[in-house]
Amino acid sequence: MALLQIDKMTHYFGGLRAVYNYDLDINPGQIRGLIGPNGAGKTTIFNLITGIYDPTEGDITLEGRQINGRSPHEIASLGIGRTFQNMLLWRHMTVLEHVKMARFSKLTYGLVGAFFGTAKRNREEAESEEKAYQLLKMMGVDQFADQIVLNLPYGAQRRVEMARALAMEPKVLFLDEPTAGMNPEELVQMMDIIREVHGEFGLAIFLIEHRMRVVMELCEQIQTLVFGEVIAEGTPEEIQKNPKVIDAYLGEEIVE
Repeated sequence: MALLQIDKMTHYFGGLRAVYNYDLDINPGQIRGLIGPNGAGKTTIFNLITGIYDPTEGDITLEGRQINGRSPHEIASLGIGRTFQNMLLWRHMTVLEHVKMARFSKLTYGLVGAFFGTAKRNREEAESEEKAYQLLKMMGVDQFADQIVLNLPYGAQRRVEMARALAMEPKVLFLDEPTAGMNPEELVQMMDIIREVHGEFGLAIFLIEHRMRVVMELCEQIQTLVFGEVIAEGTPEEIQKNPKVIDAYLGEEIVE
């Protein structure tokens, strides 16, 4: 059984069909990509899987457990972490606070521990802070731990967002255009980080990207979405040679 399985997912916004008959299987440790022109429905698919929208039709299961119909925080606690196309960072919080906040669902000391400062609370808070620092170090932004996140350069903010997603200890990590707005040097650095995260944690990764170099070098399987429907699926080599994909999306710019 696949780690994450989606069967015939369809969604309408009013009378507009945004996603149609979408299927997906993600196995443990697999990196899969989703490409397509602007407006194809890629981020909508992320939003449907992570509970921001509830699919009009279809089933979504994580480790055999149905998750559609659950709230976003429930789905996150079950093992799906994500970043966003437009970063959703808390304006007045430090870098470290961002990552620690994401770990609150892992704390078990409860109200008694919170009010009375029990030994369990102190131990769990210390462990949580140490894990947060380790994630920031992996992302190469630990030196900014005490800074307000919006004071960081754009590329560093992207790394903080990824650290926050990893802090929830997901089984599947969703990355929505992780290299958007980055220069070529930052792009290579982010690709290296994604490889390191994949190797260190062995988690499955599902990413949306317009930068074809990222998709073609990182992903094992790629889907191409046009007007909410998958028109092709296969390995990077198969996708690059697929006439439907070339006509609908890639054109002559197969690799950026």
